[in-house]
Amino acid sequence: MNAIVAAITKAKGRKSLFHFTRASNLLAIAHLDMLLSSTTIHPHDSGERRLEARNVNFHEYSITINAHLKIVDSMMDAATSQEQFRACLDRHVFLWPTLKDCQKMIQTYARREPNERFAVLEFDAYSLLLEHYSAVRLSKYDSGSSPRYPAHCSYKKSPDMFLPLECFKTIISNTVPAKASEIREVLIEDRVMGVSKHLRTVYIDNREDMPEFWRSLMKPLANLQVTV
Repeated sequence: MNAIVAAITKAKGRKSLFHFTRASNLLAIAHLDMLLSSTTIHPHDSGERRLEARNVNFHEYSITINAHLKIVDSMMDAATSQEQFRACLDRHVFLWPTLKDCQKMIQTYARREPNERFAVLEFDAYSLLLEHYSAVRLSKYDSGSSPRYPAHCSYKKSPDMFLPLECFKTIISNTVPAKASEIREVLIEDRVMGVSKHLRTVYIDNREDMPEFWRSLMKPLANLQVTV
């Protein structure tokens, strides 16, 4: 167990995991000390595509869950429907293993919602993966959207693209990552527990959005820069 986690987090650029969220969600995350999957927060209408972000109440907290991005039918495995795949995605919390992929998320959402405020939580990858070992899944691809050129892709989307952490390096196929450098996403089923214990930094631009007991971890979003 430790050896697998150590292999995944060995490289200098893979010692953190990044979670992208709306600044308005931070208060709920901090007080619950959890990151929750969409299904946990809002178990209704499983598999139905959300065309817009949805604000829901969870344990007296207001949380916004994102819309589903469009995935073209040609990207789907014949044995998996769009509804089944969306339901699978919604059962997981998504984390980015590299700063570069996290920045792509920031740029995408900044273009789509220019008036929204966002935040990025940076976690210690080793401790978080070890604590959630049995719930961790690894993806070689960006699972929640269509690639730019779907006709050129050599894989199809299905739950089979999510590799259990314990199976890392035991399954060799084009669908799942075979080495740490191929891991594009880290998914954790249901919820991430003990957020504060693993949290290193919160990148956010507006101090008023920051939970008071996390303010010592605050850095501007502009500090999220890829170093070459």
